Order: sequence, then C-alpha cells, then structure tokens
Amino acid sequence: MARKKQFDYFGELEHLARNAHQAAEILEMIAINYSLDYLEKEAIKIHDLEREGDQIVKQILSELYVSFITPIDREDIVEITERLDDVLDTINSIAYLLSSLVVKELKENAMVFITYALEATAGVLTATKEFAKFKNSKTLRTMMDEVSEIEGKADRLYSESLKDLFTNEENPIEVIRWKNVYDQLEDLLNASESVVDVIGGLVIKNS
Repeated sequence: MARKKQFDYFGELEHLARNAHQAAEILEMIAINYSLDYLEKEAIKIHDLEREGDQIVKQILSELYVSFITPIDREDIVEITERLDDVLDTINSIAYLLSSLVVKELKENAMVFITYALEATAGVLTATKEFAKFKNSKTLRTMMDEVSEIEGKADRLYSESLKDLFTNEENPIEVIRWKNVYDQLEDLLNASESVVDVIGGLVIKNS
C-alpha cells in the first residue's frame, strides 16, 4: 500500500500569503486605473483569490484533524493560517466596500495606503516563505521589521487622513464614506503586521 505523501503545511501557508499579495497587486491596478466599471471587472479576480484562500484554509484545518505529526504545534498553525486569511479577507472587503459605497474617485491618501498594502503583503509573503527555514534564514527578521515599519507609516497616514477629512470635508455623506474606506485600509495594514508578529512569536517559541 502506497504511503500517503506528507502534507506540506508551510507550502500551503505560503500559497495563502501569495494569494494575498496577488490580491493586493490587483487592488493596486484597480487604484491606478480607477473607475467603478474597472473596479467591478477586476474585483472578480480578488473575489476568486479569496474563495481559493478559503479552500486552502479548509484544507489546512482538515489535515490538522488527521495528522499525527505536524512541523510546529497545531494551535500555532491555526493561528498563522487565520492571520493570513484575515489579510486576504480584508483586501476582498475593500473591493466590495469601494463598490457598495459607490466611490467614484479615489483620494490621493487612499492610493498611498494601497501602495503600503502592496509593500506589506510582499513582506508577509517573504516572511511566510522564510518561516519554513527560520533557524537558518538571514532575511526573516529584516522582513518582519520592514512590515512593522510600513504599518507605522500607515498609522500616521490614517491619522492625517482622518484629520483632513473632518477638517475640510463639508459633505457628511463623504465623511461617512471615506471614514469607512480609511478604516478598512488601516485594518489591512494592521492585519499584515499581525502576521509577522505571530511569525516572530513562533520563531522565539520554536528556537
């Protein structure tokens, strides 16, 4: 009887991180070429990546139920899986939000947020790849620091954006609309930092 191939937990976590980064790349293209029609067309690709991500999560969790041996503790695999899924879910939510709030034009600060998100998800992808070989990795610590630095810049941008919104925008509908958008963009950067924070904690735990 053929022996079942060992499930590649680290490979599937990397797959999830790659989907998140690809979704961020699509979001950036949407921002660069922004219109509601273009958003509706391209957002389908983000929704597909998010659905694929859900299947990856289900597969990882299903394997955890039946695996006798895992590379790190089961609860740690669950935590990093959930954090990566949060990043992808939030990008998907942003695409839905821009559509449902009928955002006809992106503010410059939103463009900067999305650039930060692309950089952060690239860092998350690299950190997730390096996590599999964390004991010998020369770049993991650097990547974690870079994502945290990007999130810090996004925090400052969030504060500046809200201050400008509440100071200069007289239309209450626009205030509500953009407060929601900025909140969701900030959540995306926070979710990205959360991934590397978890990885950092697991490196210490397993060293």
